[in-house]
Amino acid sequence: MAAHPVQVLPGRDVPLGGLRALTVRRSLPHRDRSFVGAWCFVDHYGPEEVGDAEHVMDVPPHPHTGLQTVSWLFEGVVQHDDSGGVSARVLPGEVNLMTAGSGIAHSEVSTDETDRLHGVQLWTVLPDADRLSERRFEHHAPATAALTDGAGTALVFIGEIAGVDRSPVATSAPLLGAQLDLRPGADLTLPVDRAFEHGVLLDVGDVSVAAGTDDPTALAFGDLACLDPGPGSLRLVAGPDGARVILIGGTPFEEEIVMWWNFIGRSHEEIEQFRTAYEGGSEQFGEVPGYYGGRTRIPAPPLPPVRLRPRNRKGKA
Repeated sequence: MAAHPVQVLPGRDVPLGGLRALTVRRSLPHRDRSFVGAWCFVDHYGPEEVGDAEHVMDVPPHPHTGLQTVSWLFEGVVQHDDSGGVSARVLPGEVNLMTAGSGIAHSEVSTDETDRLHGVQLWTVLPDADRLSERRFEHHAPATAALTDGAGTALVFIGEIAGVDRSPVATSAPLLGAQLDLRPGADLTLPVDRAFEHGVLLDVGDVSVAAGTDDPTALAFGDLACLDPGPGSLRLVAGPDGARVILIGGTPFEEEIVMWWNFIGRSHEEIEQFRTAYEGGSEQFGEVPGYYGGRTRIPAPPLPPVRLRPRNRKGKA
């Protein structure tokens, strides 16, 4: 048995954005795991040809609370507009981080110049001390950094990889987020923080993952490999055509949350309040002036007929 088991979470197909929805592969949240550090949501999409109206990203204004969205593209361009007054483009290799705090609304639309759309949408949960903070937005274009022994390159968009690069983007919990492009046949041993949980999402090529000196576990396209705290190194072995992965990590998130639709709160009643405020047009979420799509907003779905249960590191409480 491996000293540090690798938990592999395959993505499940989910439609994003309505009737002519873009299909994404969602690996977090999963019934067997709620978080990797404070990362609580991983959507992986594309490569998708977007040459006609049937295959676009068109997500009308919708709300968020208690989280940060982290948008990262490999291909394409997405227009972001939010109720904090930000109008920005999401570009390949550049991170956009939006803090919802106590409430925000935003839209996401692939632009006319986009022929192919390919990327990830990630969320991090805000700790209780920061979850009712003000809305804010950050952008960072990391420089390409070399990995050791010619194994490939890294774009560190959140946190730090020791000896490689560090991002200036501010987060409310210790986090790591990076794109690693591994050359064919690369066998990389990457020093990592022993206090962190880690996740490796395979986007392109073939890769096997291990902690420390354990035997590597092979991943399939769209799999998220998760490792618990403890190991001081992470081993990534690329196949003959190389690999591209997203590496995430962070200290274990110990709080219980209630996560429903686009809201993160701490109780069923709080989620109910968020939904009522959004449906009532409250200034808690505000207006998104830059969106000119077919719908003014995405309405909140009905709450389920049962009480929403909190989740923690071990799943549903």
